[in-house]
Amino acid sequence: MWTMREYFALLLLVGTTTASANYASNYAPRIGDDPARDTFGQKEEDLVKIAKCCEDDEILLDGHCVTQKQANYTELWKPTFEAEDTYEGAQPVKEPKYTLLHGQPKCKSNEKQWDVYSHPTGTDRLVMMLNGQLRHYVSDQEDPEQKAKEMYGVDDFDSEEVQAKAIHYDYSFGHYCADKAILTKDNLIITYAKICVPSPDKWASTDNLMKKAIDPAFHALAMVSYLVVAIVYFVLPQLRDLVGNMITSMTLCLIVEQSASIVKIFTEFGNHISFMVADSVQYIALLAAFCWLNALGYYVWNTFRSNNVFLRSTDRKKYCLYSMYVWSSTFCIAATAIFAHFTLETNVPMVGGVAFAAQETIGWLALSVLFTSMGFTLIVNLCFVLTTINKLKRMPTYGRIHLKMKTSFRTFLLVFGVMTFGWVSLLLSLLKYDGLIYCNIIVNVIEALAILYICVFGQKRVKFLLGKTCNCCIPNENPDGFEWGEEMTAINAGY
Repeated sequence: MWTMREYFALLLLVGTTTASANYASNYAPRIGDDPARDTFGQKEEDLVKIAKCCEDDEILLDGHCVTQKQANYTELWKPTFEAEDTYEGAQPVKEPKYTLLHGQPKCKSNEKQWDVYSHPTGTDRLVMMLNGQLRHYVSDQEDPEQKAKEMYGVDDFDSEEVQAKAIHYDYSFGHYCADKAILTKDNLIITYAKICVPSPDKWASTDNLMKKAIDPAFHALAMVSYLVVAIVYFVLPQLRDLVGNMITSMTLCLIVEQSASIVKIFTEFGNHISFMVADSVQYIALLAAFCWLNALGYYVWNTFRSNNVFLRSTDRKKYCLYSMYVWSSTFCIAATAIFAHFTLETNVPMVGGVAFAAQETIGWLALSVLFTSMGFTLIVNLCFVLTTINKLKRMPTYGRIHLKMKTSFRTFLLVFGVMTFGWVSLLLSLLKYDGLIYCNIIVNVIEALAILYICVFGQKRVKFLLGKTCNCCIPNENPDGFEWGEEMTAINAGY
């Protein structure tokens, strides 16, 4: 005979099992919920998430969710899956294991909801990709093959390639919901989707003006500024010493960085360029510029640290040695960043145009490698600055070479400060806040104009040499800091 305690335990076990079964049968996850496992015991993260607008037993009837019994429709909605390389007439793909989450998409503040109806006789087609993204194919009444030939400039298109290359839009989970819909007015049963599309921006808006008009103009002005510095230090023979060659090399790297940055502004032309290559060229060129600045700082610091300031090797030989340091360091760091991106990056950012597929671009892991290396060179340069200042304070007198190197140190110090400020601004702009991006656009051109002034118009010697070369604008100042031949030229010219 069972005791009362055993009867009570049996009743408790039966009640708990019944409640769990009812919960498992009635529970349906929604968009934003995160159950650990589904009813079959499989982990939720192993399933492809599909967004359904209505509940499992509901369907859209004239824009409203009603039960299938009310709509007099018995067939359950199932997503139609498609692979990236699918073409017309291909074999159906194997459906992935998926779970349906119910609810409306959560659009961003700059997006709005849009209804799309997919019907065989319509101009829109909705398919589900194997990764859970909803693909919206857009077409018109023109011949798709002829339109594809005109768009891509290819004459030998196969009919099977047209669909794969057609214009389409992809929407990730959370930015769409799909379902079966019945339109009683038109007597149609179609596939329906509610998607999040960008709100139309006016051309005169602040964001468009800053990013599409002012930013390219400022980049062009910055490139012209750096080009003037490079030409001046390369053309004038008196400035083609080791310091001048370093400044020329640094500004050329900055020109390449600005050129690659311009390419990324107009993302709507994504099919003509590779944002991955543009990003890589931009940041690697910027890294090379910081390495050249570091080499300049070391050269100035080492000259003041040395007891014998007379040169024992030519500038050409030293420039080759510094070039080996700069380009080998840049190559090794860039190779490490690219390796980290393709092997260790877990969340690869995508950039795409309005009518073109999204492209992969450089991720945070590679950026951290590059920007950390730049930051390390700035710390080393700061040590060069502090030790050189202490050395100058302890020097009772200055020789001719020391006076020349003092001018080079002043140039290095100012350029170091300007590039550090620009580096911090660029780093903050990567956070993608509009205010920080606008500030970086302004700081970018200020940095270029400041380097132009520091290296050219802020130096008496450079202005004098330019005036003598161009036979104009010769300033009336004393010739301190000039070479012996330059002093004689200044005396003969009445300077």
